[in-house]
Amino acid sequence: MEARITPNHISKLGLNQIFVFESNLPGMHSVGTALQALSFGAAMGRGIGLQGYTYAIPIKDYDAKNVLPLNTIQRYIDEFIQCAVENPQLTFLVTRIGCGFAGYTIKQIASLFRDAVRYPNIHLPEDFWEVIN
Repeated sequence: MEARITPNHISKLGLNQIFVFESNLPGMHSVGTALQALSFGAAMGRGIGLQGYTYAIPIKDYDAKNVLPLNTIQRYIDEFIQCAVENPQLTFLVTRIGCGFAGYTIKQIASLFRDAVRYPNIHLPEDFWEVIN
């Protein structure tokens, strides 16, 4: 699992690497990793899915103010995992989605990624691995 740890700070991407970030449903990428994702090809107005060298997982609603419930975030994470399965040539670097502005704990969000451990092209933050293992 050590080789599958997302770096704490990502300033550039390697070949076939995808920056996985937290977004809001309207795709207003204005703060945090969402703002950073713009430099990797995230598209304003697209709050879900693969775009450029990024993948957006929404954690806030259409008003971009209210945090989505964990069961809704789980559905978006499941869609992300399916995308990773369908694109084994890509390496997905998952950031600490939902653990900053959204206010969820590492334990709450890391638990939603349990199914990701089976796929070698999904990398997770070190503290997510600590929870999952």
